[in-house]
Amino acid sequence: MKIALIGYGRMGHLIEEVAKSRGLDICCIIDVDSTDKFLSKDFREADVAIEFSTPDSAVDNILRCFAAEVPVVVGTTGWDNSLPDIKAMCQKGKGTLLYASNFSIGMNIFMALNRYMTSIMNGIEGYDPSLTEIHHVHKLDHPSGTAVTLANELTAISRRFKKWVEKELGEKPEDGILPVYHRREGEVPGIHTVTWESEVDSIVMTHDAKNRLGFARGAVSAAQWLAGKKGFFTIGDFLSDVTSTQGIFD
Repeated sequence: MKIALIGYGRMGHLIEEVAKSRGLDICCIIDVDSTDKFLSKDFREADVAIEFSTPDSAVDNILRCFAAEVPVVVGTTGWDNSLPDIKAMCQKGKGTLLYASNFSIGMNIFMALNRYMTSIMNGIEGYDPSLTEIHHVHKLDHPSGTAVTLANELTAISRRFKKWVEKELGEKPEDGILPVYHRREGEVPGIHTVTWESEVDSIVMTHDAKNRLGFARGAVSAAQWLAGKKGFFTIGDFLSDVTSTQGIFD
């Protein structure tokens, strides 16, 4: 299997290591200074591309993949406003894409728990949720794409909290609003915490990424799964298939 890498920063290098450890061929590497390679034979012959670049370049990179008829796995966040248009193109047969705000298998289990907990809380009074994410100082967007996904899913399921707003740390939220906080410090790969607070106790769920290896492994596994498929997919489609479960990762 041939994989093209788009974006060759820390994640790109780690994805390359994981792919090679599985016997996969990295046939093309494209970075900010080598975008002419999108027109190369090596890129066109890739079975799938893995895109981890920047919010500003992600959409252009995706469209170049579509033009070359190369399926693409996208882990870049911060371009969500364009996602409906990209999805529509895939549904019309103009491209193939698998998107996730976070490719960690553990995080996606955490997301499933977040949805389940929110459903439980619909029947229980007195608990108010909050969401906090912490990432390394190099991360450009905030809240993180993962935090946005967690917040969107919570507010979609909750009967009482139908909106989320980014707040400064320590700033109190309004009634019925889910507050989302962020911190940037050191080289933290990613910590996401959902807290349900009441007068009598706190229920705290945390996913703490120890390193970026989980993201790279998930992205390569998703790329292996996507090869040969057509359309728009999420990591939920991939996990539901490989775990033979229905509804858990929707």
